[in-house]
Amino acid sequence: MATDIEEPTLTVDELAARAGVTVRTVRFYGTKGLLPPPVIGPRRVGHYSQEHLSRLALIEELQHQGMTLAAIERYVQQLPEGLSAHDLAIHRAVVASWAPDSAEDMNRAELERRAGRPLSEGDVDRLVAMSVVRVARADRAYRADGGVKEAGVPDSYRVDLGLLRLGVQLLDVPIAHETILAARTVLLEHTRAAAHELSLLFRDEVSERTSVAAVKDLSADMQPLVVQALLTTFQRSLKEELREWLTEES
Repeated sequence: MATDIEEPTLTVDELAARAGVTVRTVRFYGTKGLLPPPVIGPRRVGHYSQEHLSRLALIEELQHQGMTLAAIERYVQQLPEGLSAHDLAIHRAVVASWAPDSAEDMNRAELERRAGRPLSEGDVDRLVAMSVVRVARADRAYRADGGVKEAGVPDSYRVDLGLLRLGVQLLDVPIAHETILAARTVLLEHTRAAAHELSLLFRDEVSERTSVAAVKDLSADMQPLVVQALLTTFQRSLKEELREWLTEES
């Protein structure tokens, strides 16, 4: 696995703000060995990289799964050495896929706090296109304080917490809004078709006398394996497509 080439540029305060945790939490995780030590620069200031941010996101997801700190320590210790931020993001995606859908309603200020950065209207539109955010539009003529509410101003945002961090990272990728919508359609169509075909295969392994509980147990056992397999095969297929594309261009 490739290591990050991005230079550590985040201070501990900036890292904590982008991760949505406190500086004390960052330092605590460091003492527990959950985070690599920062690179010490001039004036003895520690600097952190995207890898640290990705590790914090992974730890947060493991906590959402109900894992204790001791269990998280064991999980992190078992990770291969030299994982890049991209590799850690894949690990987090696999962990998040085991969890039920999690979404919260929040206002714009809270959304930006969770995102770790200010969000323009264009940013919000892109997050909506990626199904990270759903906007609840105002349907009242006046605010609670009696002032006129501007037409179309959102009252709140329904945010998929499992996708928010990934969606925010994709905001800096130079991809057109229309392309994101088209890519989402392609992924939904093909993943739904794959899920349907796999469910038919699994049904053949379950007899009519199998209890509902047994079926749920089978699903729980197979889901992480299937997700990991999909991620691996997709990565390999994408690399092959890019290789062929670059060959044609050259």
